[in-house]
Amino acid sequence: MQKAIRRTPKNYDGTAITTHKISDVLSQLVFQIRENYRLRPDLVLAAWPEVIGAKLASMTQAMSFIDGVLHVKVKNSTLHSLLSQNDKNRIIASLKTKFPHIHLKNIVFRIG
Repeated sequence: MQKAIRRTPKNYDGTAITTHKISDVLSQLVFQIRENYRLRPDLVLAAWPEVIGAKLASMTQAMSFIDGVLHVKVKNSTLHSLLSQNDKNRIIASLKTKFPHIHLKNIVFRIG
C-alpha cells in the first residue's frame, strides 16, 4: 500500500500560520449565503403561501418569477379582480420587505 504524499502549498515558507479564525470563515460564509439567497428567485415562489396568507393560499399559486415579474394563477375571475385591484400593492410591498435584494416590478394574475 502506497502512503499518500502531502503537497506543500506554493509559496509556503514553513513559518506561516495555516489556520483561519472562525470569525473570518463565518463572515465569508454568511456573505455567500446572502448572495445565493439574493440570486434565487425561486425562493419567492416558495414563500408565496406565507405572503398571501393561509386563506388565499389554497386559491392561488405562484407559477414563475421571470425578469422581475411574478406570475400567479388564481382560481376564478372574482379573486383575479380583487387581487389585481385591491391587494396588488400590499402584496408587492410585502414581497419587497421579505426579499429586499430581489427586484420585483410587477405581479401578473392569471385565471387558471
